[in-house]
Amino acid sequence: MYHQVGEPAPRGTSYRGLTVHPKSFARQMRWMHRLGYRGLSMRDLMPYLKREKVGKVFGITFDDGFRNVFEHALPVLQTYQFTSTNYFVANQFDGSNVWDKQNGVVPSDLMSKHEMLAWAQAGQEVGSHTLDHVHLPELSLEAARDQLIRSRLVLSEMLGAEVTAFCYPYGDFEPEHQRLAQEAGYTNATTTARGLADISDDFYALPRVGIWRTTPLFRFLIQCLSQHENRRRA
Repeated sequence: MYHQVGEPAPRGTSYRGLTVHPKSFARQMRWMHRLGYRGLSMRDLMPYLKREKVGKVFGITFDDGFRNVFEHALPVLQTYQFTSTNYFVANQFDGSNVWDKQNGVVPSDLMSKHEMLAWAQAGQEVGSHTLDHVHLPELSLEAARDQLIRSRLVLSEMLGAEVTAFCYPYGDFEPEHQRLAQEAGYTNATTTARGLADISDDFYALPRVGIWRTTPLFRFLIQCLSQHENRRRA
């Protein structure tokens, strides 16, 4: 689970740890490739989670659709022929992370529609992160349903292809939101619960390994490769 890949904000800035330096990201992907692993989008990973395929694979996801991921992460992914999923906020193309403003987070540019299409044309997956990066538990069930369904429809229409991957904003959800994700037509949904996903997991509540600015390479490898990673909310 990544958010931004770029130059971190100044020291002391809120949520500075969510930005991984491009050199660190490239090093992490290089080592996974050296160890014989192939990075996959959620679309490409699902057959492995279902045990329909076997192999040395790991999922790569990015939350929010930041432009610096397009600029810095995409070339690295292409170098190793890895795929990944980026969860886009459907009403914020060419905007910024306005949902973080109240927490004092430095604004960062989000991809434009053109960049999102280029992302998809490069073999990467477009997933949904709702229309407005909302906190689902605070919404009525009808409003939450609208956020899940319409974001999928908007993104699918832009792409001319079905969007099947969803990510709960802030990692917060209730059982009814899992049901809504399934009813909306998604085949999987990711959370911020920490851990390695496998066939025993609910495909609408998949855990991830959060990677931060300060994650050293050895810790990155232990987290991504250990079957005993503790599961808890990030």
